[in-house]
Amino acid sequence: MTLKPSEQTDSSSADAGKATPQPAHEKAVGPAAQRRLFLNLALANFSVGFGAFVVIAILPPLASDLGISSATAGWTMTAYAIAYAIGSPIGVAMTGRVDRRTVLTGGLAMFGVGGLMAALAPSLVTVLGARVVMAIGAGVVTPVAASVAIGLVPAKERGRALAYVFGGLTLAQAIGIPVGAWLGYTLGWRGTFLVAALLALSSAALLRLRLPTGLVVPITTLRALAQALQRPDLAVALLFTVLFMGGVWTLYTFFGPFFEYRLGIGGTGLGVLLLVFGIGAVFGNALGGRLTDRIGPDRTLALLCLAQMILMPVLTLFPFGGGSGSIAGAALLVLLWSLAGWSFMVPQQARLAALDPDLAPILFALNAAAIYVAASLGSLAGGAVLADAGFGPIGPVGAAIVLLALASLPVARRLAARQQLS
Repeated sequence: MTLKPSEQTDSSSADAGKATPQPAHEKAVGPAAQRRLFLNLALANFSVGFGAFVVIAILPPLASDLGISSATAGWTMTAYAIAYAIGSPIGVAMTGRVDRRTVLTGGLAMFGVGGLMAALAPSLVTVLGARVVMAIGAGVVTPVAASVAIGLVPAKERGRALAYVFGGLTLAQAIGIPVGAWLGYTLGWRGTFLVAALLALSSAALLRLRLPTGLVVPITTLRALAQALQRPDLAVALLFTVLFMGGVWTLYTFFGPFFEYRLGIGGTGLGVLLLVFGIGAVFGNALGGRLTDRIGPDRTLALLCLAQMILMPVLTLFPFGGGSGSIAGAALLVLLWSLAGWSFMVPQQARLAALDPDLAPILFALNAAAIYVAASLGSLAGGAVLADAGFGPIGPVGAAIVLLALASLPVARRLAARQQLS
């Protein structure tokens, strides 16, 4: 990636086009400038993350106001997930030749417009349409922000860069639900969508002012997307995301009902555990970056798989007992579980970028789509286990799915080696 000087003229493009682009980290991009860029990219991720997940906290008032059931209101999240999973890879591929600042600000602006549509929506159908618009906008923001971040640093520092940028998304999901719940019952669900829209539009304006033009990253096209989907090594690498996160979501989907049942706690106790989970998410994101730079992405992912395979069965099978001690024990397990789960994103992104740097933006988009697929499949698996056997077996079933993710790592390495030889 290069940072083209703003005063460069088109008359020099013929000669410049023949030169090999010089990575930005080898040019005059100092630590202070990098931090400012990373902060702006993290804010963009925070904006789309908040708007995406805040709906979980405002389902009750939304359902009540529109006269629908909670299950029907849940389609506001499902519609977003489906639109993101389909739209993100296609959107990144179709905008591959567009300036990165334009793509990022355009995606944030679309997300903000979708939020305004949701705030003014007269019916569920309009809300669902607004959520689709938001998802399409967000689908280009997060992958493009990641590709910009790794292009600004040498390979050995990719973990740190990704952790910084994805820290915004982590914070959004960690605090989005409790803040969204407060906003939902203070301003109403429409006011909450309005806040999300204003946050995204403000972030777009900041990026427009502060992000340089001429950020050069590998050009992505629909043909490149098709090539990525046809490569076995990349398919198996992306399958890891589906299996790892799918295993985690078998339990995470039923976080609230599980602890209410096992500990007999109400809203306050559950709020404490959610806060602990959020703290684990923040530190887990940073931990994933450090481990990636020190021991490499594959070893980090293997370590996280082992941690999940131990923690999830313990969470659902451990006899917590009663009293404050049981809540403290549960909080410790939740903290460790969150750390092991949220450390996943950075090493997986670094691993995908290393497999094919030229396809990194598309791979990031496909990875984001895989997370939403994983959430859907994990929720279905957890629900089926809960209906047939109760909460206890959910942890072991989730661990078994994560075991499949662990088994995919050496398969992906062998396929990648074959790809290099071909």
